[in-house]
Amino acid sequence: MKIEANDVSVRRGNQTILEPLSLAIDGPGLVGLIGPNGAGKSTVLRVLAGLEPTETGAVLYDGQTASVIGRDALGCRLSYLAQSGRVHWPLKVERVVALGRLPHRQRGDAAGDRDRAAVEAAMRATHVTALRNRPASTLSGGERMRVLLARALAVEAEVLLADEPIAALDPYHQLEVMDLLRDLAAAGTTVVAVLHDLSLALRYCDRLVLLSDGAMLADGAPDAVLSDANLETAYRVVAHRVCVAGENYIVPWVRLGAAAPDETVRDGRA
Repeated sequence: MKIEANDVSVRRGNQTILEPLSLAIDGPGLVGLIGPNGAGKSTVLRVLAGLEPTETGAVLYDGQTASVIGRDALGCRLSYLAQSGRVHWPLKVERVVALGRLPHRQRGDAAGDRDRAAVEAAMRATHVTALRNRPASTLSGGERMRVLLARALAVEAEVLLADEPIAALDPYHQLEVMDLLRDLAAAGTTVVAVLHDLSLALRYCDRLVLLSDGAMLADGAPDAVLSDANLETAYRVVAHRVCVAGENYIVPWVRLGAAAPDETVRDGRA
């Protein structure tokens, strides 16, 4: 499914949250939305999901508005993982994941074989099967985020919009989730994820969209978007670049205006 945001802007009260922006998400791949805190990343994701009212512009899904497609039909084709990681009901994990199948069922219908298979596959993919009978309210933040990712995967949507899917995770599970998102993209799903870790964004994403002060600063290949000039403009940092096993990594090293670390440390020498 192709998603087009055409000249969209967002205001809340007297404050402009998102300047007029145009963005097209077309075809499978892993797209990273990056930028400093308050840049507008979550707002853009909610706009793409049809959850954020816009001041100007429109969002089209394969050339149609959400109202024309219908919310139920769109809910089967597009899945959204929120940033908060909250579960508002005292449900067991398996039932939370099963909520992802609701768009596929008529109201009142019992879950079918395909629903149960999708739930099991989503729990296996996120390694939460062992938690199935735990109340979601008893989980750690990282466990809860993986359960909510499983719920989003259970939709089996064409497009997955994930807001900071690795924010609450330890390094092992961050890599696990990024591997999963990359595998989903390789299998044909369009994945758009808000990310803060620039090295993981560079390593895993096919495309990056860099936001700064509610506007798009850059859009394109990760190496080009994460240029020294863009990092200084958006993040106000100077980065140290490292190549490991043929892959490039970025380490934010110095705040602009701050004293530089000892040069021997910057160069990686004792």
